[in-house]
Amino acid sequence: MQFLSDNSAAVHPRVWEAMRAADAADSPYDNDAFSQRLDEAFSALFGRECAALWVATGTAANCLALATMVPPHGAVVCHREAHIEMDEGGAPGFFLHGAKLILADGDHAKLTPETIRPVLDSIRDDVHQVQPQAISITQASEYGCVYRPEEVVAIGALARERKLGLHMDGARFANAVAFLGCSPAEAAGPVDALSFGCVKNGGMSAEAIVFFDSALADVARYRRKRAGHLQSKGRFLAAQLLAMLENDLWVENARAANAAAGELAGSAAGRLLHPVEANEVFLSCTPEERERLREQGFGFYDWGPGAARFVTAWNTRAEDAGALARAIAGL
Repeated sequence: MQFLSDNSAAVHPRVWEAMRAADAADSPYDNDAFSQRLDEAFSALFGRECAALWVATGTAANCLALATMVPPHGAVVCHREAHIEMDEGGAPGFFLHGAKLILADGDHAKLTPETIRPVLDSIRDDVHQVQPQAISITQASEYGCVYRPEEVVAIGALARERKLGLHMDGARFANAVAFLGCSPAEAAGPVDALSFGCVKNGGMSAEAIVFFDSALADVARYRRKRAGHLQSKGRFLAAQLLAMLENDLWVENARAANAAAGELAGSAAGRLLHPVEANEVFLSCTPEERERLREQGFGFYDWGPGAARFVTAWNTRAEDAGALARAIAGL
């Protein structure tokens, strides 16, 4: 009974079907019929014109998006526990050719204008200090907490005031939209580029970078090729994304994952380290308690000396979630 990561979840059957349908001769790279439909599909989803590029990984999506906004001598402001800081193996520095990450704080791994502004104010406007060029936020955050639309708008206003780009790491954007019950446009707010997660939500090997500024997309196309992410059979990546958008499968899958996480949260009175707003549950657990859960067949990650992380997915079985909920309640 695995609760290690939504990355380990099965590929959704409708995604497999879409990939099989794409298994026919077509133009290479991103000139195929599937890739040519992405801009229109994502523009319809967000209710405004945008450009969507497929890539194979969330790391590439984040870093290629930021590379369009930040020169090598610049910097990105992010939370000190953001994925781009903690879990991408130095990829931001690699893709951005040495640009720096400047770290800010905030409860539950969320930034606010109040935590970003002092960081910006501490940097002198001269050639001797690295100058911020963008802000990156994560929706939902690394602790599974969701930015409300008004919070994203407030950060966007600060970004505009300081002439900074705004990027959103949306590896679990679907879970955030499912929790908020709002439109994708409201959840994304005024961002310039969004890394739209697919793999964690039932995809196989495709993520999208959604640009709301066509000039950034034009730059990203060249950077994607240079970075080795312009796959020759891109139709298979595009097909996955289109299948996920069709009939709102992406939100349906996220709702299922969120519901399973909610069941775990309901059994964890007094143990929750963060609000459960998406599909991640962080609990205080002693080493002995974690061992008891593993002895019962549950897979999960330790999260520091006194905590554990449980992640649900679109295909988490009701019986597995129920069994884990009972096991947690019985600790």
